Amino acid sequence: MITPEDFFNVLVQNDISFFSGVPDSLLKNICAYLTDNVAPENNIIAANEGGAVALAAGYHLATGKIPLVYMQNSGIGNAINPLLSLVDEKVYNIPVLLMIGWRGEPGTKDEPQHIKQGEVTTGLLEAMNIPYEVLPDDFGKAKEIVESSINQCKKAMSPFAFIVQKGTFQAYQLKEKTGTGFEMNREEALKIVVDALNNDDVVVSTTGKTSRELYEYREKLGQKHHNDFLTVGSMGHASQIALGIALMKPNRNIYCFDGDGATLMHTGSLGVIGDLAPKNYKHIIFNNGAHDSVGGQATIGHNIDIPEIASGFQYKAVFVAEDKNSLIAKMHTLKQVEGPALLEIKINKGARKDLGRPTSTPIENKDSFMDFLKQ
Repeated sequence: MITPEDFFNVLVQNDISFFSGVPDSLLKNICAYLTDNVAPENNIIAANEGGAVALAAGYHLATGKIPLVYMQNSGIGNAINPLLSLVDEKVYNIPVLLMIGWRGEPGTKDEPQHIKQGEVTTGLLEAMNIPYEVLPDDFGKAKEIVESSINQCKKAMSPFAFIVQKGTFQAYQLKEKTGTGFEMNREEALKIVVDALNNDDVVVSTTGKTSRELYEYREKLGQKHHNDFLTVGSMGHASQIALGIALMKPNRNIYCFDGDGATLMHTGSLGVIGDLAPKNYKHIIFNNGAHDSVGGQATIGHNIDIPEIASGFQYKAVFVAEDKNSLIAKMHTLKQVEGPALLEIKINKGARKDLGRPTSTPIENKDSFMDFLKQ
């Protein structure tokens, strides 16, 4: 395996000093090292992967230097537009190094939402005419590839990608930890929210540990899972899935369990919700200020006023809860008010190490959920 320090030093020696992207579980060790060793203005966690490519382009325009953009392969979809219509050699011909975590790599075991993406990762890069190398886990070989790739990127003045497999980087523990001191973590808050719901309420839960915690709590309570649509992939889109359901099922209360990172990824979706104004739409954002499912890298979630943003997007009511008593009270109020309404729950990051995963398949979840909606 490669130490994050060795890899970083090779980049710096080759004049790569600007980084942007969205963290990934396969890249969490190198991302943590960047957080500890690069000034915040030179390592920017973007709202989404397309934004990271655009940030990188701006950096190149201002400096003439090559930036590095990191992402999970699921984020390639968000990045395709600026990769093809901004930095491509037939448009502005801007060099960008891409470091892409290969979730769902063929021949490896992974979660259902990563399988198709893993199968088509290299094909997508080939379709975009972006040259790539799978990064070896041997440092000497990796160093040669990085150096030759940077030279190729400079010569062609166009993107080049490193594909990173599981276990490529050695473990690195983030040193720059920011404590928040709220009373609850996400799982504690989620239990209070679920306990307040009615039996016929509908839940759409966001990507990552939120859906896993919801599934496990239903199991603990001995409840069925048909109330819940677990959005295991498509980060940032749970709110629009919930909106589509709310518009078609106006007599059912629809709750979207969202995260700060997911909300930030496609914030404009809140404007669509506010404009259409479904009265049965209740938006709950578990805000821990972190991309908790992929290494705990910080978001700007605790630095912005999410309820104020929702108000600006014409949500009818907005609330904030920071402790158990206020959450119980705000959930009671949220259930009574006309939507679209938003409740931000401020929480600490972190989850149980023994947190499991759903034992049902996504298709089984979908089928039981659709049957529930027909009732």
